[in-house]
Amino acid sequence: MKLTVLAIAVAMYAVVIALPRRKAWAAVGAAVLIVALGVVSPGRALGTLVNWGVLMIYVGALTIAELVIYSRVPARVADEIVSRSRNVGVAIVAILVMTGLVSAFVDNVSTVLVMAPIALALSRKIKIAPTYFMIGLAVMANLQGTATLVGDPPSMIFASFARYGFNDFFVSGGRPSIFFVVQAGMLAGAAFFYFHFARHGSEKVDIAPEPIVSIVPTVLLGLMILGLAVNSFFGAGVSPVSGLYVMCLGALGLLWFRFVRGESRERTASLVRGLDWETIVFLAAIFVMVGAVAEVGLLEDFAGLLSRLIGDSVLLGFVAIIAVSVLISGFVDNVPYIIAMLPVAARISDGLGLKPELYLFAILVGSCLGGNLTPFGASANVVSVGILRKEGIHIGFPEWLRIGLPFTLVTTAAASAFLWLVWR
Repeated sequence: MKLTVLAIAVAMYAVVIALPRRKAWAAVGAAVLIVALGVVSPGRALGTLVNWGVLMIYVGALTIAELVIYSRVPARVADEIVSRSRNVGVAIVAILVMTGLVSAFVDNVSTVLVMAPIALALSRKIKIAPTYFMIGLAVMANLQGTATLVGDPPSMIFASFARYGFNDFFVSGGRPSIFFVVQAGMLAGAAFFYFHFARHGSEKVDIAPEPIVSIVPTVLLGLMILGLAVNSFFGAGVSPVSGLYVMCLGALGLLWFRFVRGESRERTASLVRGLDWETIVFLAAIFVMVGAVAEVGLLEDFAGLLSRLIGDSVLLGFVAIIAVSVLISGFVDNVPYIIAMLPVAARISDGLGLKPELYLFAILVGSCLGGNLTPFGASANVVSVGILRKEGIHIGFPEWLRIGLPFTLVTTAAASAFLWLVWR
């Protein structure tokens, strides 16, 4: 049975790598086959292995994110930042930092889409090519993906595994948690871009402020954050209650969109259809697939193999986990990798007598920042490349690598150093 499950998992990963647009179909097919072979029962697959709390939070957070973008509040804040910045270099870096901070609470693709017009307009005004700016939007958005519980699926998966509540992402066990680890990388990334954009002059730039549609979606976002923070005091991890709460806020937002704002039924349906349903289905199937891999003991075998390779060297294990995570996530979707590797890292940490956060955070840092390495390492990268293509600028793998590689190295080194100093 181990060999059978391993063969199915390898085949699924091969399809995900070769045909990323068919990743949901590959994962669902593998999950169905696992259930059909009797590795896990249908009841266990749907009732235990699939984490419905994570899925509900993701759907609700995506809905609220779309409404926040519709409200134009982030665009207005960005306009104010540009108007108040003392020069072009500071303005651009401030926009990039804001992009990252927004994407800690709003999905990365939506953040890039709302910031792209600002970046393009500012680039035209100061007469520079928007290439560096647009790539900067994508990589800074990706960088913050695991900073909070609602940032990206990997952070939700981690929270469920490590039983982390919303507040634990900021402080855990009296130590600065993953949010501040990511901010160390963000500071390095901001410095990286400032050295590039500082040479574009010291003049101040004024742009017309974007009108705000409504502050209601921003209030819903604040209520989501507040509710998850309060829930952290009553229970660990991602609970179904948290998922229902976020889903209800998302549904309330849709009712506001349809009946208070008076948007058409077709536009409301289009907003719902436009949510990232492919990733939602993919996540559910991957939960089943990786659950089956654990069920037959393959994860324990893999953990044992890595433990023998690492030996007693905590630093070797730390560096190896980050390096492998960066390389894999630069080319492959990081969701199945994280789901599979979190229990492996926890077992290795236990064998070395470490706090599990050192290696668990290392997986998050490596897999999150590794997506910046290539133009297809994250969805936000693909979107930025597409926007540049519409502007008549074509970015290939070598062109992206000239920016993505040094940015990934600088930010990963800063975040890893902070993580090692605080959690070792």
